[in-house]
Amino acid sequence: MNLHHQSLPALPSVTGAPFLPAAAGLLPAGDWPPGVQACMTTRQHGVSQPPFDSWNLGDHVGDEPAAVARNRELLRQRIGAHAVFLRQVHGSRVVELGAASPDGLEADACWTAARGLACTVMVADCLPLLLCASDGSSVAAVHAGWRGLLGCGGQGVLEALCASWPAARTAAQRAQLRVWLGPCIGAQAFEVGAEVRAAFVADEASAASAFRPLPGRTGEKYLADLAALARLRLARLGIIQMAGNDGSPAWCSVGNESVFFSHRRDAVRCGSTGRMAASIWRV
Repeated sequence: MNLHHQSLPALPSVTGAPFLPAAAGLLPAGDWPPGVQACMTTRQHGVSQPPFDSWNLGDHVGDEPAAVARNRELLRQRIGAHAVFLRQVHGSRVVELGAASPDGLEADACWTAARGLACTVMVADCLPLLLCASDGSSVAAVHAGWRGLLGCGGQGVLEALCASWPAARTAAQRAQLRVWLGPCIGAQAFEVGAEVRAAFVADEASAASAFRPLPGRTGEKYLADLAALARLRLARLGIIQMAGNDGSPAWCSVGNESVFFSHRRDAVRCGSTGRMAASIWRV
């Protein structure tokens, strides 16, 4: 299956054009070298029942195991690659994937040079990032909530990936990487406490630009731009070829209910919600 030649809708432009219905539940993700493909799933075109309707890929949210298994198989069939699902813990562990890698490895980032093996991360408000070496020789995927992005002492999941992935260890390599930022909770919906802002600003003063005081709660609550925080971290690492989520409303998982799952929107109201996936692979 060649996603570059499928009649799939484009992701939103920087002007914030709304998402269109996705063919078979897939949206293309990024512009990659020959031999590399990527996609982002939506909540559409699966088999799960509400509140997981319908293409839920998470096996930890309370959905029927048989439905999740079928949905995961549908992903593998639709992309023509073997997606490996991690057990994500909002940490910074990175794993290399190989032909024998099982589902359920505990990590929040992965990379591979193997063909036909899709680095995959699940999200329902957190930020997915897909990355590729300049020559297409290896690919990586990252799950970044604010905790994983922040890390400890300035070392979060992106820094861990750069330390572990052979394609990103030097400044020259990182300058040539391509990265795509997928949909996540938007700045208009991501309410955080003052301690979250303080932690990011203590690490990097320019991070203050990614927070706005919540009206009526100045000094107590803020609205955070998760994609902007990730872009700052990427730039600090010397990763400059960024595409995708620009923080506009069309990229917000909370605000686009018919397209995306959102834990923040649905967990209290519905009791739980599903998970989408972002995948990248070599063909």
